[in-house]
Amino acid sequence: MESNLRLACAQINCTVGDLEGNCKKIIEYIQKAEKLGVDIISFPELTITGYPPEDLLLKPKFIKDNLEKLKKLARNVFDIVTVVGFVDRQSKNIYNSVAIIYNREIKGIYHKMFLPNYGVFDEMRYFKQGTTPFVFKFGRVIFGANICEDIWHKDGPTRLQSLSGASLILNISASPYYVGKVKERENIIKNQAKDNSVFIAYTNLVGGQDELVFDGQSLVVDSNGKIIARAEAFKEDLLIVDLNISAIKTKLTEKTIMIVDKVLSLSKKPPIPPIPKKQIKSLEPINEIYQGLILGLKDYVIKNGFQKVVIGLSGGIDSSLVATLAVDALGKDNVIGIFMPSKYNSQQSKIDAELLAKNLGIKFITVPIDSILKVYLITLDEEFIGTEKDITEENLQARIRGNILMAFSNKFGYLVLTTGNKSEMACGYATLYGDMAGGFAPLKDLLKTFVYKIAEWRNKIKSVIPENVFIKAPTAELKENQKDEDILPPYNLLDKILHYYIEEDKSIEEIISSGFDKKIVLKVINMVDKTEYKRRQSPPGIKITHKAFGKDRRMPITNKYRINVQ
Repeated sequence: MESNLRLACAQINCTVGDLEGNCKKIIEYIQKAEKLGVDIISFPELTITGYPPEDLLLKPKFIKDNLEKLKKLARNVFDIVTVVGFVDRQSKNIYNSVAIIYNREIKGIYHKMFLPNYGVFDEMRYFKQGTTPFVFKFGRVIFGANICEDIWHKDGPTRLQSLSGASLILNISASPYYVGKVKERENIIKNQAKDNSVFIAYTNLVGGQDELVFDGQSLVVDSNGKIIARAEAFKEDLLIVDLNISAIKTKLTEKTIMIVDKVLSLSKKPPIPPIPKKQIKSLEPINEIYQGLILGLKDYVIKNGFQKVVIGLSGGIDSSLVATLAVDALGKDNVIGIFMPSKYNSQQSKIDAELLAKNLGIKFITVPIDSILKVYLITLDEEFIGTEKDITEENLQARIRGNILMAFSNKFGYLVLTTGNKSEMACGYATLYGDMAGGFAPLKDLLKTFVYKIAEWRNKIKSVIPENVFIKAPTAELKENQKDEDILPPYNLLDKILHYYIEEDKSIEEIISSGFDKKIVLKVINMVDKTEYKRRQSPPGIKITHKAFGKDRRMPITNKYRINVQ
């Protein structure tokens, strides 16, 4: 009786540009899979280079080095079919590619046929499209390999490969996370499997890369469109599945590349016990977001050579959530909180910030700024004589705090985490070189109302954020009795307008017709449109929504286009 086909999806965390480190990890997973009797192992998209390599792809030596690493990798592959992503070069063109390796030989190369060029993707800038949907024969099994976007197209390579005899499709992917993406992706894969009567093994990248976070959640789906195995979310994983090859058809065509024509049961591998089925449940939506934030923050810090982070604690919800995230991502010993009060900060703010630090177990430092502010004001007094106090004096406080945080960063090598959220970034309700100063912005793509929801959810696991932080009115505390609502509409109203305008690209007329006050809508849109120059200077942050500031939304800074609403 012929054995099953043992398939593995190696869901690994690659680092862009770390060719040596990525290949070392590939080999480690191959060796682990070999010990478990795996026949075919697949890795994520552009495994060798990391994804996305962006303009590293314009460097000829980078392409050459990646090809050399592939050759070296191939020499370490023996009796296991290895499907790995790399950058191929033919003449002057480069291709987003997958290599099929077996017994120290590269048996075939597939070039990605559909290149995404929307949202965060810019693959047409670099790659040429592939044209040939090869299939491969291994024992009795004929399979096709394709790459990420390829599987999203109904009449794409998956259809063509199934018509060429493939009953198993290996899709290697680097599909970044945003809210709702996982379910959308699963539906695409299930429909492709069912429509083409094929098994699909989908291997997704996991890890953080600048603004992007990849969630993993690799899948194996049967020919009826049923998910039969799922990998972990936001963690490296080796997903192993046994497929009954007696149910897998065989049909040779002119597009078939022979890997080895052997009966799997006659392999020299010793008999191995069945792999227990892995029961992985989908995460709840808020938990999914939180895990994405943790991974995105952790990888940005560690992959960029930092160990510790420093945060300006204000006693407010944003800095409280950032500190909590940082502890969950990096551990309490690697997080420092600094409270920088002026005469406008209430005693309650200090109590809340100090209690948060105590609950988290992080180092807490107080650096008063009144004396520094006084020197600034004396220095500027002659030039400012005869003028009224305004936002200038308020912003001086924020910039002093930014300087203090950066001083700690320079002196001790800490990474400064900014605490601004998407609502503030959208409206420009932030100070350049002040509270915007820093290296990474974990909440950059979270609207304020969602910051509260996530903080409330996290507190249910363990109460670390003081209750008072949730109930007091949001305020920057830069002048007496200041509240955010002095400038902004209430957040529950503001965030709905911002969602429609930024994430759904609705027109002003459409937003107003949804029941919003015209005057408020126009005020919000005006703030958004006028402050692009600020957002362009903000630190990177983790993409969580369908449309984040940065790569997703690229508006010109110099821009006179305005919509007049009668």
